[in-house]
Amino acid sequence: MGKPIVVTGAAGFIGRNTVAALNARGVDDLLLVDSLGRDEKWRNLVGLRFEDVLEPTEFLDLVTSESAPDLDAVIHLGACSSTTELDAGFLLRNNYRYTRSLCQWCVKHGVRFIYASSAATYGDGSRGYSDDDESTVTLEPLNMYGYSKHMFDLWAMRSGLLDQIVGLKYFNVFGAYEDHKGDMRSVVNKAYGQILENDEVALFKSYKPDIADGEQKRDFIYVDDAVNVTLHFLEDRDVGGLLNCGTGVARTWKDLVNAVFGAMDRKPNIEFIDMPEGLRAKYQYFTQAEVDKLRRAGYTTEFMSLEDGVRDYVINYLSPRSGNLAPLELSVAS
Repeated sequence: MGKPIVVTGAAGFIGRNTVAALNARGVDDLLLVDSLGRDEKWRNLVGLRFEDVLEPTEFLDLVTSESAPDLDAVIHLGACSSTTELDAGFLLRNNYRYTRSLCQWCVKHGVRFIYASSAATYGDGSRGYSDDDESTVTLEPLNMYGYSKHMFDLWAMRSGLLDQIVGLKYFNVFGAYEDHKGDMRSVVNKAYGQILENDEVALFKSYKPDIADGEQKRDFIYVDDAVNVTLHFLEDRDVGGLLNCGTGVARTWKDLVNAVFGAMDRKPNIEFIDMPEGLRAKYQYFTQAEVDKLRRAGYTTEFMSLEDGVRDYVINYLSPRSGNLAPLELSVAS
């Protein structure tokens, strides 16, 4: 048996899919890290093969103790991912300091370290979506979640570690096993439930005169592609850096919702509703990953189209589980 691979946030959305992809590659010497709490998130682990599940604090105490295990790699996807979380102290402890401590241990012991950054670090997008180091230092996130991720990116850069580790700025990821995320679920997931219930989807109005309702754009990436990017850098350990994980193609919310209607063989029916006042100043009207650096780093696989990704998600995951969807939300665009 080789050295174990650790996946933090393993019962979460991208984490669960990462573990499944490792299992599909014949890897089951896995140590999972997550806080399962009292909700139903544990169900995401059913059917997966692994050695054990540890609480985040338990795992950090273990690796920093004298009895630390000999590990092959740490894929650190665990974090508070709520863009509306207001407890700055919690985000600093959970997203910044925990990641820094884990990274320092991995680098010291020669353990491959791949971590989740976020497209939320780009703020309103006015400074572009380049993942070059020169651009990274100029970014101004719009919320504390994005800033907590940005803080670690900057620390890793200042510490000269980005040639040894990989940080991935995930853009708008959608796909299977996100049901537990509540209001942070993708619009695909929310729209599917609304269409079943009301045969209609609600999207936020635009508050920019040059952008029509529903024409706000995002770089949507299917979770299978996000996982493939992540595992590429598990295999290629000669590459380091902070890299965008998006398709490089921005699509509108209308495109996304129309793809859901199409996958369900329904006629599109969209209602545009008022955006909460508290979100208007922090709303991203456009995101699009620059992927040249990712391609130069060796990831050359083509990304699935928005329509193909939505269809696969709807037909192979959402439809068979339609009786177990999370409660409906009135507004789906975020």
